[in-house]
Amino acid sequence: MYAESTAVVGPLATFSEPHSYDLCEFHAERLTVPRGWEVVRHEIDLDDAGPTGDDLLALADAVREAARPEPPRNPADDGSGTRRGHLRVLPDLT
Repeated sequence: MYAESTAVVGPLATFSEPHSYDLCEFHAERLTVPRGWEVVRHEIDLDDAGPTGDDLLALADAVREAARPEPPRNPADDGSGTRRGHLRVLPDLT
């Protein structure tokens, strides 16, 4: 029921979540909710707010993957089966 909802305020999200919003510290501290709602605040330890070892390993893996050279292309190949990056140039159709 809407009148009995809960707002949770905590650290910034690490992934996109529907109905969640990232707030700066100023606005997070001043958040108000509708009458009847509960506010749960998850405080973070600023001394322990840095990236974890797992975060750093995941970043290093992503950088290694992005830095891998693409295999040479066969001019007769139609493009299927070759690795493509996530960015590409599109022609200007104007």
